[in-house]
Amino acid sequence: MILKHSIETMVDSLDQAQQSATATDQLSTRFGLSLEDAYMVQQGLFKRRTDRGERIVGFKMGFTSVAKMKQMGVSDQIIGQLSDRMRIGAEGLSLSSFVHPRVEPEIAFRLGAPLSGDISRDHALASIDAVAPAIEIIDSRYRDFKFSLADVIADNSSSAAFAIGQWRDPGLDLSDAHMTMEVGGERFTGSSSAILGDPVLAIVSAARLVKEIGSRLEAGMIILAGAATEAVAIGAPGPVRLDVAALGSVEFTVNP
Repeated sequence: MILKHSIETMVDSLDQAQQSATATDQLSTRFGLSLEDAYMVQQGLFKRRTDRGERIVGFKMGFTSVAKMKQMGVSDQIIGQLSDRMRIGAEGLSLSSFVHPRVEPEIAFRLGAPLSGDISRDHALASIDAVAPAIEIIDSRYRDFKFSLADVIADNSSSAAFAIGQWRDPGLDLSDAHMTMEVGGERFTGSSSAILGDPVLAIVSAARLVKEIGSRLEAGMIILAGAATEAVAIGAPGPVRLDVAALGSVEFTVNP
C-alpha cells in the first residue's frame, strides 16, 4: 500500500485537475498504484468535495459492458461516486468546465432501501424505488485521455456529471429496452441489454463493491447502471438527448 502522504499528493493532483479543467499526468506513471490505493484516492477526492459542501447522492457503475471489459482487459466492474453538484440543471452543461467530456446513455435507479454486500437479483429488484433514463458525462482528467485501470478508479471512474429524466414506476421490464442518443446532430443506438445483460444486475455489483470500499448504498441514492453504447465525445455546443423505449427521455444543452 502507498504511504498516506503519497495518497494525498495524488488527491491534490486530481482535485486540482478537476477544479481547473486541465489535464494531468497519469498517476500510474509516477506511483506504483494498486486498485486498493486507487479507491483510497477516490475516497480522498470525495472527502475534499464534501468538505466544500457537496453531498454524495449515489454511485455510478463502470465496465458493465462485456465489450468494454474485453477492451480494457478486465473481468469486473468498477464504481465511482455521484454528488448533488454533478447533476445537470436547467442551465445545462458548460464545455469549459471539462477536459475531455463524453456522454453515455444509461439507466438510473433510485433505491428505496439500503444495500451492502452480496445480494441476489431479486433482492436488488425489490430495492428499486424508481427508474429513469439518464445520461452520464465522463471526463478523464488525464492527459490524452489515456489511463490504466487503477488510474481511472482513482479519477472517480471518470464520472463528471449526469442528467436524469422523469422517474418512473420500477415495474417496467428494462432487460432489452431500445436506446437512442442524439449528440451534435448524430444518432447513436443501443440496448439496455448491453448493461450486464440486465441493468438490474448493476445494483448487485454496486452493493458488493461499496462494501469492499467500506461504504453502502443508502435509501434514496441514485445508481447509474453503466453505458449502453460507447462513450460519444462532445465536440461543440448544442443539445444532447436520450430516448429509452417505454421509459421516456432526458435532454440538456451543452454551452461553450
